[in-house]
Amino acid sequence: MSEAEDNDILELDSETEEGDVEMNLMTDAEFNGNPDSLFFNDGKRRIDFVLVYEDESKSASEKKGSVMRRRVSQTSSPLLKLVYVKVHMPFEVLCTYAEVLHIKLPIQPNDLAPQSSAYNCFTHHFYPSEDVIAKEADFFTAPFQKDQLKCFWVKDREQFFTPAMRSRMAYYILSRAPYDVKGNVKKFGFNKLLDGGVYKAAYPLHDCRFNVKSKEPDCPNERFLLYNEWAHPKSFYKMQPLDLIRKYFGEKIGMYFAWLGFYTVMLTLAAAVGLGCFIYGYTTRETSTWSKEVCDPRIGGEIVMCPQCDEICPYWRLNTTCESSKRLCIFDNYGTLVFAIFMSVWVTLFLEFWKRYQAELEHDWDTVEFLQQEEQLRPEYEAKCIYERVNPVTQETEKVPYTACGKCMRVSCGIGTVLFWVLLIIASVVGVIVYRLAMFITFSSKLRSELNNRKELEPFKEYVTPQMATSITASIISFIIIMILNSVYEKVAIWITDFELPRTKTEYENSLTLKMFLFQFVNYYSSCFYIAFFKGKVVGYPGQPVYWLGSLRNEECDPGGCLTELTTQLSIIMTGKAVWNNIQEVLLPWVKNLMFRHCTQVGSEKVIPRWEQDYRLQPIGKLGLFYEYLEMVIQFGFVTLFVASFPLAPLLALFNNLCEIRVDAWKITTQFRRVVPEKAQDIGAWQPILQGVAILAVATNAAIIAFTSDMIPRLVYYWAFSVSPYSDGSDHTMTGYINSSLSVFNIADFKKAIRPSEEITPYWFNNITTCRYRDFRHPPSHPNQYDFSIYHWHVIAAKLAFMIVVEHIVYFTKFMLSYMIPDVPEALKEQIKRERYLTQVILHETNIKHFKELMKPIADNLEHAFKVLVAFLLQEVDNNLIQILISS
Repeated sequence: MSEAEDNDILELDSETEEGDVEMNLMTDAEFNGNPDSLFFNDGKRRIDFVLVYEDESKSASEKKGSVMRRRVSQTSSPLLKLVYVKVHMPFEVLCTYAEVLHIKLPIQPNDLAPQSSAYNCFTHHFYPSEDVIAKEADFFTAPFQKDQLKCFWVKDREQFFTPAMRSRMAYYILSRAPYDVKGNVKKFGFNKLLDGGVYKAAYPLHDCRFNVKSKEPDCPNERFLLYNEWAHPKSFYKMQPLDLIRKYFGEKIGMYFAWLGFYTVMLTLAAAVGLGCFIYGYTTRETSTWSKEVCDPRIGGEIVMCPQCDEICPYWRLNTTCESSKRLCIFDNYGTLVFAIFMSVWVTLFLEFWKRYQAELEHDWDTVEFLQQEEQLRPEYEAKCIYERVNPVTQETEKVPYTACGKCMRVSCGIGTVLFWVLLIIASVVGVIVYRLAMFITFSSKLRSELNNRKELEPFKEYVTPQMATSITASIISFIIIMILNSVYEKVAIWITDFELPRTKTEYENSLTLKMFLFQFVNYYSSCFYIAFFKGKVVGYPGQPVYWLGSLRNEECDPGGCLTELTTQLSIIMTGKAVWNNIQEVLLPWVKNLMFRHCTQVGSEKVIPRWEQDYRLQPIGKLGLFYEYLEMVIQFGFVTLFVASFPLAPLLALFNNLCEIRVDAWKITTQFRRVVPEKAQDIGAWQPILQGVAILAVATNAAIIAFTSDMIPRLVYYWAFSVSPYSDGSDHTMTGYINSSLSVFNIADFKKAIRPSEEITPYWFNNITTCRYRDFRHPPSHPNQYDFSIYHWHVIAAKLAFMIVVEHIVYFTKFMLSYMIPDVPEALKEQIKRERYLTQVILHETNIKHFKELMKPIADNLEHAFKVLVAFLLQEVDNNLIQILISS
């Protein structure tokens, strides 16, 4: 791209505590033909940030002229009319803002022996070779102070501040640069200009192309190394080079990938145990007493089940559910109970060991003492500070953007909007339930006839039931509704959070995180909670069913329960969500970049500078990794909350995460502009959310086993009702459980509006006076016919006792594990104290040495003056003595 040569300087005012600081920006328009250059033409001044605008008209130029005082005339690109403003941060400005931002910088090499953990010993062999990615040197560090520059390890002034630090400081200055003043309102920050289209883009530069090494002699080629050793599919088995990720992208992105990698490693154990549980269920499905009795023509084939809807549903034999009963046995077995308890312990170990690993990262990345006061105010917050109040801490007057009443109004508006959207999700769930009720009637009346009349569908006859068809279609519709509501609510949540006007970026992200997770929690999990804990629980009995909206009969579960349907729901939502997100993350940025390059392509002889290459990439977005965290936390909920019904959930999550790590790495390395590095001490508000999900998971899994699966009724039958006095046998057995778990209903007791029509009565239905249904009620001949039997109350008591006992045992185990595993290793605590002490000693000794150096000329002058004075006095004394001797 050709631009006019102009060496004039653009000046940008930025106020700091010490006064005005001038930052030099150059429109060094003439390109030297080196596509890898990160410097101005003089080869000395580094390009720390780039601003791009479209020079279309005089009015646009004047509009941008209010931001900066221009003394240049610029010629725009002949193709896109783009002007690239390259920002350079002089060393003095870097020193000033390094102190403002409390950036920690090295003062002396760290000669202490590094601590090695068991986790690092295990993963050491999977890291990239140190010959390719050199290990970062370790230093004692301290917050930078400009007046103590000599205390710091400055070998090269140009290399003292890393490119990530330089771009972070440049972003800080630009986000607070004033561009308009109207009365008492000062407008500043280039973010608003970006939103308004005044500037097209603002970004720091990548150091090279991702697939080609830079020809610049001093270029570290960090992007090239990250692509080859991290983002490339061939490196799928390698551990992540977290230190290089942190150095290149900042601590915030580094912490996300560290958490994602640790979560994936821990998922390996959960996936292995879950797979073992699945294999156990699959191999025992044929030998299960439940499935054998259901599939036996002499037992299940002789049991006639009552219709599951009014008038149009026929009678049916129990053995028609043979295949679904076998599928149920895969997940509803004692191995599932063991796996659910294991996962409750696993999630505690995961969170506790993550805290320890996070503490090590905080130490290695120098964010242990990253305090809240180090975080600066958001420019949007500062711009609206028009009210005054007394700071309760400093007792000094400060400006705030709203009064106490105004803050209350903003928060109330946000809470009301969130509640409205939560109610909207619940309404959508109710709509899906109504669909299920209506479509079950349709499938019951037409599906069987279609399967019987069409020979090509004959192989699917045993597998496709009205319940299964209703469940699958409802799950797909639920997934579509979830994705639609997600896309709409994201914009609403961002608008609410902007309206609340949080003080810092951390507070902004925490507020948005809480809103988005609450919504996503209800959106993704509400249908699963309905199937697990509400479906089939209040259905009445065939003679007196329960209706929705007065006409839609409440749906029932299969004779074996709703666990299979819950598994179907989970598998569809988890798989669909993973596929959809990966398509979005891979295809969308790639297609956008491809289209942009096609629209702006030039001749092959054209050499494109580094800043223009980066402009053709996609911006990462204001929220950065927020959606990545949200995606993984929602997945974490699926893995933990409902794992009792789907032991393969950790395995699916493991496969997804192995792809997710490389997809995210490929995306931010190759398809997006370089992000502005940000500090982060931990994963923020996601940590308490994960802990809350872990606590809730114990209750949900215990409730699934107790109330959704058929395990407790089977145990009650085995230990109590298979022997005297409820049975003639003397040995505990599961034989006869099917018969005992199905109640009897007299066909003559059907109401006229409910009774099945004669046209749909099966040919084999002759002289049959009773049918069976899933419940524990007295038979028609009993004095309390159709009331709950003693079996029912035994089962309810057993379910409640099981849930209470299991919850307390697991919660006690979680508490003991949390107590026994400290958040910070003792060795690391000692090392942190040692390094802090040595840092203070080094600074103290350096200050004393510096003070001595400053005082040495003064001391030498005083010593010389003292010697002269003493010599003078001695000379005077000698003269006086001589005079006395002469006079005497």
